[in-house]
Amino acid sequence: MSKKTIAVLFGGQSSEHIVSCMSAANVIDQIDTLRYNLLLIGITESGHWLKTESVEDIRSGAWRESQTEAIISPDATQKCVILTQNGESRKISVDVAFPILHGPYGEDGTIQGLFEMAHIPYVGCGVLSSAVSMDKLYTKMIVSTLGIRQAAYVPVLVWKLRKDPDSIIRQIEQSFPYPVFVKPANAGSSRGITKAENREQLLAGLEEAANHDSKILVEETITGHEIECAVLGGGDKPVMSSGVGEILAAAEFYDFDAKYFNEESRTVIDPDLPEDAAERVRKAAEQIFNAVDGYGLARVDFFVKKDGEIIFNEINTMPGFTAISMYPMLWEARGLSKRILIDRLITLAFERKVR
Repeated sequence: MSKKTIAVLFGGQSSEHIVSCMSAANVIDQIDTLRYNLLLIGITESGHWLKTESVEDIRSGAWRESQTEAIISPDATQKCVILTQNGESRKISVDVAFPILHGPYGEDGTIQGLFEMAHIPYVGCGVLSSAVSMDKLYTKMIVSTLGIRQAAYVPVLVWKLRKDPDSIIRQIEQSFPYPVFVKPANAGSSRGITKAENREQLLAGLEEAANHDSKILVEETITGHEIECAVLGGGDKPVMSSGVGEILAAAEFYDFDAKYFNEESRTVIDPDLPEDAAERVRKAAEQIFNAVDGYGLARVDFFVKKDGEIIFNEINTMPGFTAISMYPMLWEARGLSKRILIDRLITLAFERKVR
């Protein structure tokens, strides 16, 4: 049987660029090279697409010096990557794509739209699912139809904030007490998220969130266990959920630095939770995944309060695969090795019904 070619995309134009590179290196290590030829495509923070040769170049950052451009053709009759070096171009056929891209321009439906146009099967959620899951405001709208509790929130449009900040502040203060969390609607890995204890911090948090998106969510503070659940499947395949894991953040909350660069942050698999909270988290994770038309994979995050109440936080349709990422750890705890997990994700990509 001839080997198929898998295009692995990493990097990207979001604030999670470095996390994508870390995730991609770990995924590539687990792809069965007896079955697949690897075509590694890095996207710089400025949006330049480059072919690289090895995981070592990804880990060192040397891939950014590549002289070979690599662009996926949107032409559905070709299903290829166009490589260009020294003014000369050639095409390489692609059988499947694995976009290990986090945040805007990778996890928000944009790159998925390119794959759909090109008729190239790809790992992960589709255009609609990626877009609504990336946008926390629209995710909340969908989850509100399921009867699953989520944090109370006030949506803020940046243009309204610029026009009348005092009115926005009053609306928030009338909705719930301090402290509150301020989040860009479209951002991942806790980028742009702040906690505000007073009006001055709230205004600063709104300005920070506005640097990341044109829509902002201000949420009530929920005190409880920070719980994550992994989901796998979709389409004609039954949706499976893993056990649950708990985040023990070294910082006041699990921000970007606490998540990836503070060694005191820890994760606990199958933590001790009240009553049947873990099972209710699993069922809710599957419900939410189905409600957003999820496919392939997602990580769904919750809070669990002392009395056992579960509260939905957010869904991530391309969770991290770094050395400390919860998604692969949760499946390993259920006997699914990283190699088998990656193989299943690629198999699901081939089974996707593309237009």
